[in-house]
Amino acid sequence: MSNHGNGEEMTLLRALSSQYPTANAAISELAALSASLEFPKGAVHIVSDVHGEYKKLRHIINNASGHLRPMVADVFKNRLDDTEQRELLGLLYYPRESMEHLSKRLENVEERRQWVRKTLRMQFEIIRALAKDYRREHVESLLPVEFHELFAELISEPSAGRGVGFVDAMLEAMARHDRDLAAIRAASRLIRNLSVAEIIVAGDLGDRGPRIDRVIEYLMRQPRVAIAWGNHDVSWMGACLGHEALIATVVRISLRYRRLSQLEEGYGLIMAPLEKLVRDVYGDDPATHFKTKGTGLRDDLLMARMQKAISIIQFKLEGQIIERHPEWQMQDRDILPGIDAKAGTVRIGEKVYPLRDSLFPTIDPSKPNQLSAAEETCMKRLRDSFVSSTRLWQHMSFVVRQGAMWLRRDHAVIFHGCVAVDEDGSEQGLVVDGEESRGRELFDALDLVVRRAFKKGSSAPESDKDWLWYLWTGATSPLFGKDRMATFESYFLEDKEAKKEHKNAYFKLLHDGGFCRRVAGEFGVAQDGLIVNGHCPVKVEKGEEPLKKGGNAITIDGAFSEAYGDRGYTLVLASSGVALAEHHHFESVTEAITSGADIIPKIMTIRKYDEPRRVADTEDGAAIRQTINALQLLVAAYDEGRLPEQGRA
Repeated sequence: MSNHGNGEEMTLLRALSSQYPTANAAISELAALSASLEFPKGAVHIVSDVHGEYKKLRHIINNASGHLRPMVADVFKNRLDDTEQRELLGLLYYPRESMEHLSKRLENVEERRQWVRKTLRMQFEIIRALAKDYRREHVESLLPVEFHELFAELISEPSAGRGVGFVDAMLEAMARHDRDLAAIRAASRLIRNLSVAEIIVAGDLGDRGPRIDRVIEYLMRQPRVAIAWGNHDVSWMGACLGHEALIATVVRISLRYRRLSQLEEGYGLIMAPLEKLVRDVYGDDPATHFKTKGTGLRDDLLMARMQKAISIIQFKLEGQIIERHPEWQMQDRDILPGIDAKAGTVRIGEKVYPLRDSLFPTIDPSKPNQLSAAEETCMKRLRDSFVSSTRLWQHMSFVVRQGAMWLRRDHAVIFHGCVAVDEDGSEQGLVVDGEESRGRELFDALDLVVRRAFKKGSSAPESDKDWLWYLWTGATSPLFGKDRMATFESYFLEDKEAKKEHKNAYFKLLHDGGFCRRVAGEFGVAQDGLIVNGHCPVKVEKGEEPLKKGGNAITIDGAFSEAYGDRGYTLVLASSGVALAEHHHFESVTEAITSGADIIPKIMTIRKYDEPRRVADTEDGAAIRQTINALQLLVAAYDEGRLPEQGRA
């Protein structure tokens, strides 16, 4: 090794020595890490296209996509009847609400004391069963600080040899200060956290469903979460940075599905500027084709007019983006210049279509993409509101920090949309930062742009923010994968053919096993690769299957959102194999507690392994081996005297 290499190595080893100051400390850690490679790999649960359905997401996280129910049945077989098991499951899923339901029963001091002791020990039977597949250090890292000693005692209670008196005395002291029920809640949370090693969302956290803010808030409470960004995610990310076209998009979709509460209550965003624009400019517009879906507190006609007003602003701002980025070749989506309001027509591409709505009070035919003075005032105030929302910034920063354009877990390559290809499967290129990229390189180049934009926040260059808009709607975007987003056509045209959005050839080629092997190999899985996508709902009612014909690609957009079908999937990457859990409608927390309502998924086995996969077989295993190698170098440096051990005489 060169002197330069030695210098770099010693710098790294000195940094590592602060954590492991002696050879014995380093050897102890590398021994534990080596042993941990033999554990079964943790279960990774992948969901997609949540679209704001926080109630259902919360339930499938709380019930580990149906895996806790059979575990409870197995652990307490012949000891708890169906009613008792149902009560315990309700407590594991929703401890606070369950204890409120039991509050009358728990008013009696002695009954409460007995119930807490019994319940906690049942919970810790489950915890011990789950903990056997984890290193002790990992389990302890999940113990809540305020109950760390109590929980450590409960874990070791059967083998400690000192009976139940010590723990009971601790619980008695906690009960005097009304903290015993809090321990039950924390134990339920610990069970959920041990049940799933990682939760992955393969894109589209919000829109259509009621509350993206609550979806993200709940994900932020989980110990390990990753996100493969979807096109709806980047629209919110861009809006957070103050990109006006994406602000208009987020507001429009929230209006379309009557989801303003996520904007106003969730993020403190103001809609008053848009309401003023509507009163001043659209006061006599019937907005017939802008009726919103669902019901709410605001007047239906006001909501329709608000949706139309923000739609026109969106189309204008998108036209401006297309004008400043001719290299994206999206001129056919610059639609407003093709409007002839007097004739009641619009030219899109080579065709002229009749309009079903010709009222355009803010469009100047000589400058169709220019905002009117009233629209400019409205957008300035909306932009200020979005940029100044602390909670929106915190949430979107979490999505960026925990997210990426693509992920790899074990044998699975996960991304939201597609690798854009031609009909023959050759990858389509896109120029990013002056260089043409395609395939995995394009994913990585766009990932860099997103992170760069967020590093600078709202002051990021407009050119970088425009890329988030392209990711939302561009034909070669890995998060979109269609020739266009026909929003204008859906509002203003009757012609059904004009409203069609044609998918990239990738979605047909997913049935070709050879094509999928090539794509998976490009993303680092050369053998037995499984491509996991969301984005395009599986139309079960039309006979579509999530698993593609080649057997090595799967779509897990199962219409999670109530607006799309209220079903959904979780793909489970477990040590024993890969399984798909198909969900159904979830009624309510109240029903779960009072009558045992649950999402008991239909399970389809995708792959079964001959031998259980170990941590050593995964990406986590590769990272652990790197750490072991570094610790071995540190031990050698201590043994050879190149580094002094700290704290030794």
